[in-house]
Amino acid sequence: MAFLKGDERARYVSGMFARISRRYDLMNSVMSGGRHYAWRRRAAALAVEGLRGSALDVATGTGDFAFDLARRQEVESVFGLDFTRKMMMLGVSKSARQRLARSVSFVEGDAHRLPFAADSFICVTVGFGIRNFVDVPAALREMVRVVSPGGRVVSLEIVRLDGSGPVSRMARFHFRSVTPWIGAVVAGDREAYTYLPQSAQGFMSASELSHAMEEAGLKVTTCRELALGTVAIHVGEKPR
Repeated sequence: MAFLKGDERARYVSGMFARISRRYDLMNSVMSGGRHYAWRRRAAALAVEGLRGSALDVATGTGDFAFDLARRQEVESVFGLDFTRKMMMLGVSKSARQRLARSVSFVEGDAHRLPFAADSFICVTVGFGIRNFVDVPAALREMVRVVSPGGRVVSLEIVRLDGSGPVSRMARFHFRSVTPWIGAVVAGDREAYTYLPQSAQGFMSASELSHAMEEAGLKVTTCRELALGTVAIHVGEKPR
């Protein structure tokens, strides 16, 4: 569905995530071998180290990144924002089960027009969501706007692997052939898990995402590659 643009693509993506919402967490665990939990914890630690205040998690989905932020002693409160209400409702239920309902507030909203004042948060995070944005530069500028000077914007994302080496070839084969099959069997939605790998392969490389964050006004201090380079944590600081 890469040919879809603008609002049409946004509606397609939101509807797709609504369809797969109940199997989304399970599929993340299957596809990452359960490593996505550790990756989020590491990203949350990098986001808040040495800071104190409120945090924002954009494209929060079912809330796992927001919950990891809420568990950090540096964080006083967390807002989790998403465009797909069905995903967030699962997050609301999870927050109650994990006794985090007082710490995490869920907000339905658009990453390209964040409903928050400038300089509101010590950090803004986004996990496995930025490649689905209609306008990545605009969304990054919004994140920079709402984070405080000296604060951080942190991305945890699947990135494109270029080249013809064995790792690159293996990753492309897995995304193109294996992931849709797993999606059909586990989530019952081959279409969604065909789109998601395509979105990763059509996204930026780790170095290109670093450049995009710098273009949005951040100083990239960390680009940490994981999972043989298929996943990356980027940390960008807003100048004081």
